[in-house]
Amino acid sequence: MTPSLSILVIDDNKIRASIIEQGLRDAGHEKVIVVDQMDGLLRKITTIEPDVIVIDLENPNRDQLEHIFQVTRAVQRPIAMFVDKSESGSIEAAVDAGVSAYVVDGLKKERVKPILDMAISRFRAYSRLNRELEEARTELAERKTIDRAKGIIMKSKGISEDEAYRLLRKTAMNQSRKIIEVAQGLVIASGLLED
Repeated sequence: MTPSLSILVIDDNKIRASIIEQGLRDAGHEKVIVVDQMDGLLRKITTIEPDVIVIDLENPNRDQLEHIFQVTRAVQRPIAMFVDKSESGSIEAAVDAGVSAYVVDGLKKERVKPILDMAISRFRAYSRLNRELEEARTELAERKTIDRAKGIIMKSKGISEDEAYRLLRKTAMNQSRKIIEVAQGLVIASGLLED
């Protein structure tokens, strides 16, 4: 983890916040911002725009956790959360809400940096997987659209699948467009003509 990261520490207990802050500063991080009020948290995060968020909730109740989870769902950043006690289901809810590291009863100055490193690593891996999944979904949807367009061409012109694809590709090249754009236009136009 690079020391130039800006790290937001959210903790309404100033003593516990100082433990986290000192652990981060000892690890070479100079851009550490501490917020001790939970009110308007999303607005504060948006204003500060930290690279990483560390949340310490001590003994959170369900309402506090739900509030924090609403915030963590909205921000796309690595988040490490420290709690002293955890009810059943809280860990799963935290992961679902985008928390990268959920640490129960483990707030010690020397543990802050390795936990933060792990949170960043897990966030990056999760983000990469999400990006790859979205790319695969897009590619599959485009493939289906191109297949439908080929089917329309094959049916209307009485040609083979390869010839239909070559015609799509040639049309796209002639119009300086992507094949998917031509295919989408053909599928839409075909749908209009069927009605």
